[in-house]
This record gives sequence, structure tokens and C-alpha cells, in this order.
Amino acid sequence: MESTVEAIATNNLLLIFAAIAITGIVLGKLSEIIKVPDVILYLLAGIIIGPSLLNLVSIQAFPIENNLILTFGSAFILYEGGREINLKVLNKVKISVGMLATLGVIVSTVVVGLFAGKIFALPMMTALLLGAVIASTDPAALIPVFKQVTINDKIKQTVVSESAFNDAVGAILVSTLLAVVTSGEFSLGESLKELFVSAGVGIVIGVATGYIFSVLISDKKWGVFHSYAPIMSMLQVALSYELAVLLHGSGYMAVFIAGLIAGNKKMFGLWIPEYDFHSEHCFRESIGSLCRMAIFVVLGTQVDLNSLSQYWLPSLGVVLVLMFIARPLVILVCCAFDKNAKWNFKEKLFMMWVRETGVIPAALSGIIVSMKLPGYEIISSTVFMTILITLVVQASTTKLVAKKLGVLEESEEEYQLDTVM
Repeated sequence: MESTVEAIATNNLLLIFAAIAITGIVLGKLSEIIKVPDVILYLLAGIIIGPSLLNLVSIQAFPIENNLILTFGSAFILYEGGREINLKVLNKVKISVGMLATLGVIVSTVVVGLFAGKIFALPMMTALLLGAVIASTDPAALIPVFKQVTINDKIKQTVVSESAFNDAVGAILVSTLLAVVTSGEFSLGESLKELFVSAGVGIVIGVATGYIFSVLISDKKWGVFHSYAPIMSMLQVALSYELAVLLHGSGYMAVFIAGLIAGNKKMFGLWIPEYDFHSEHCFRESIGSLCRMAIFVVLGTQVDLNSLSQYWLPSLGVVLVLMFIARPLVILVCCAFDKNAKWNFKEKLFMMWVRETGVIPAALSGIIVSMKLPGYEIISSTVFMTILITLVVQASTTKLVAKKLGVLEESEEEYQLDTVM
């Protein structure tokens, strides 16, 4: 029995889980001591224990489990991010969020694509495809950083919401450019239709599941499952994502909106009994920590140091263009449309600096690599260079930059307690 293929695979998976958990716990504690965002240590640990160096863990040998970790992990973290958004604050910056998540992705794609085409001597459509892959910011990277650094509510919720909404736009833009690269055909109407269907279905499913689950665990007549609130939170993430995907919508959009509704349930007159609220809160914190550990350790194990060593210098050039040309231009253009938000220059500067890249671009890169498109090695190397640089440089300096620009929030702890209950 123990020698069967299934038993061996199961034992390997248990070993991988143990390795990720032990690595995550130890490095999580270390991050508290040395005051460095834990996601950076997780990523570096993944590189060390992965095939590129020690080869202790090879997630690529288990593609289904790898996708499960990245999909559910990023979905749960996105759900948690939605729970931290205050609808009243979001309403004040809705124009900024909308512009950043749509026009911002397009501007970033074009600017990075133009420079990447020159730097790597790539065909224009392939260069734009590279730009689109790294155009969206990543909630799985941003949310953990903002949990450790208390940022001004308006900025925090704008950037987190942008990262949630622009994933769908980025993914659709990538799929559109893939169709052009592979078949040479492009249809603006079909692309816009795909965008509206994906986002619309995701929003509808998210609102529906968010409200229904909030009712079922509330202290109202229909709240018969409030004692199962922790399990219901996981079920809500899984159902929101799968229902949206089944109906050709954005699963990530659905889980974010579901979290947004769940985190603002007071606006609908819904409450959770105090004991059940605390048990759910602690459970979600633990699952969120485990997801964060798993995602970034897994991403680290997928870094191909051989390709990075070959293309590291031009890839670094593209990342610098993204950080210091594309992102500032995106912020200046998109925030100019929102007069009601009253952004000051220091707030804009801070938003220019926080645009970490992570799970979604890595997943999109994985699709391109699996298709073996011309230039896939360059795209893969640039994506992981972007992940490494933005996490190591930007995430680790977020608190320092926030302090210098005066955008730290002193009373965020009180706000969080108010929004989650």
C-alpha cells in the first residue's frame, strides 16, 4: 500500500505542506524581529528550497496542487482584502479606483510594451503582451504589507481596491493580446464584451453570495448557521469563485465583492453574535496567514534562476521603466479625473511607489510559458524579476516611504475593529 504511486504522491504532498508551514512559521517570526515584510522572506525561502538551488521542494511536479494553492490562496487573500474596505471611504474615491483599474492598466501596458520592444528587440504585439502581464498590481502582495504598515485609509482602500479590480482587466487584456499573437485577429467589440461580462458576472455573484452568507450567519431569523461562521467564510470564498468562473465571470472579482459585502454587513443591519464573530475572525486570520505563506513560498520555488541570469539586465531595465515611468504616469493621469478625492502631491507620490506584483502576473506568465509562445523565456524572466524587485524594494520600504511622506494612519486599529464587526 505504502509503495503505490498514490501513496507516494500523498506523502510528497504532506511533506510539501510541512515544509511550507515550517518555513512560513519560522520566517514569520523572523520578520517580526527584523521588521521586514514576511512575504519577502517567504519568496526568498522558496527560491532557496526550490529546484533552482537546494531542490528540496519541487512544486512543479504537482501542477494541480500548485494551481490549487495559488488559486484558493489568492482568492482568500482577496476576500480578506474586500472585508477591510469601508464602502463609505470607497465611495469617495470610486472614480480614482475605476480609472486606475481600467485606463491605468492600458497606460501601463502601452508604456512598458514600447520600452520592452526596444530593450529586447521584440515584435510589438509580444512586447505589449509582456506589458499587459505585469500591468496589474497584486492584492496578495499588497494586503499583507498593509496589515503590517498602518496607512491612511483613503490611500489604503484606493490601492487595495485597484489591485482587486485591475486583475480582471489585466487578465482580459492578456487573453486579447494572446489571441492576436497566436491568430493575428483582434476584435475590440469582443474584447469589451468579455470585459463587461467578466466584471459584471463577478460583481453580481459577489454581491449575492456576500449578502446571503452574511444573512445566514447573522443574529436575524435566517441566521441559523452563525455557529458555523468560520467554515462558512471558507465556503463563501470557494462558492463565489467557482460560480463566477462557471458563468464566465471573474472569480477574483466575485470573492473581492463578497468580502466587501461581508465586511460592511452593518450597513445592511446584519450582526454576528460576539462569540461567533471572534471565532470567525481568528479562523480567517490563521487561514490568511497560511495562504500567504504558501503562495509566496510556491512562487519562490518557480523562479528560474538560469533564465534570470541570462536576461536579468534587460529585465531589470523593464522593471525600472514600470516603477519610475509607467506607474507615476498612471497615477498622474488617472487621479486627474477625480476632483472629489482631493489627492495631494504626497499621497500621489506614495501611490506611485506601492504597485507590488505577485500571484496574478505569475499565473498569467505560467499560461504563456505552457503555450511556448515566441519570447516566452523573456516574458517569464521579466515577470519574476518584477515580482522580486517590487517585493524586495517596494514592499520593504513601504513604511519608510509612508513615514517620510506623512501618510501613516495612527488610528487604523480602531477602524479595522469597527469595519469587521
